[in-house]
Amino acid sequence: MRNVRTPALFLGGALFLFLPFPAAHATPSGHHSSSSDGSTDRYWTASRMRAAQPVPTGDTEQAEARNAEARNPAARSPSRPFEGLPIVGTFFWSDAKGSGHFCGGTVVNSPGKNLVMSAAHCFDGTSARPNLAFVPQYDDGKKPYGSFSVKPGGVFLNQRYLTKGRNAAATLDFNFARLEPRDGKNVQDVVGGADLMIDAGYAHYPVRLVGYPANQRHPLDCTDRTERFDSPTPGIPGSFLRIECAAYSGGSSGGPFLVKRVSGWGIVGVIGGWKTGGDTDDVSYSPYFGRDVKALYDRATSGQDSVFNSGDVLATAGTWKHSEALAMEILRRG
Repeated sequence: MRNVRTPALFLGGALFLFLPFPAAHATPSGHHSSSSDGSTDRYWTASRMRAAQPVPTGDTEQAEARNAEARNPAARSPSRPFEGLPIVGTFFWSDAKGSGHFCGGTVVNSPGKNLVMSAAHCFDGTSARPNLAFVPQYDDGKKPYGSFSVKPGGVFLNQRYLTKGRNAAATLDFNFARLEPRDGKNVQDVVGGADLMIDAGYAHYPVRLVGYPANQRHPLDCTDRTERFDSPTPGIPGSFLRIECAAYSGGSSGGPFLVKRVSGWGIVGVIGGWKTGGDTDDVSYSPYFGRDVKALYDRATSGQDSVFNSGDVLATAGTWKHSEALAMEILRRG
């Protein structure tokens, strides 16, 4: 993929990306409409949501060749369409041509009660994303809890994911987004949230995998176990969670790996990472949730916004260059 220059800060031993995506239906002046005025609800009609397309992963291999990666077709757990979970939903946004796109996400418990986790490859471009909103428990054009606009300056990724690229930085394929309140209520107060589980290990059972494949009208549900997968590919280094669940095709990106806890659900992974979540429909992967996830979560919950908040117009090339140079200078000084 092409190299992208993006504003960053070096904090706590890690370099973070703070993207200036527009967080709601932006007006021509560059101001943003909050979710409280119903702008994203009005924009994301049932027909527009159904017509939205998944984020391309760049995988062009034939399905029959990819499917050879699975250990045994009989061992894959079946998936089933269901009505969805309130804490799991879909991000929707439009592009410069007005076409809609989507990716999965999960509300995670946070002090601000307004945080959703997804995959970084869903948000790794620099194009503006008008009408960016999260729809909890999206199901075939229905939005039972309405839509929650993403706050201006509210999308957080690790800068190394963009500077290294999707393959070399596959272990960093995660992101967080902060949402605006809807009718005075934060999303976690409305639908609940999952506990973010850090350094919880690779092996879990049972694990519930939820995804939104583009070829399905309803979300998919599957239960299986996860195991550790050490990448055999030098260009995609690292270790990942791996689960065998059938039929999680394009569009499933960002969907959660959920484990049951006494207090509700915990999240141990998101569909992404090794080959952006899996190069076969029947095997899915996730980055391991370690210190990099915790550091980005801490930044996203710190109350600070992105470095830039420039509406539909991204910062100039000079701004990107200055930000990158500043980050590199901080790195040199240690």
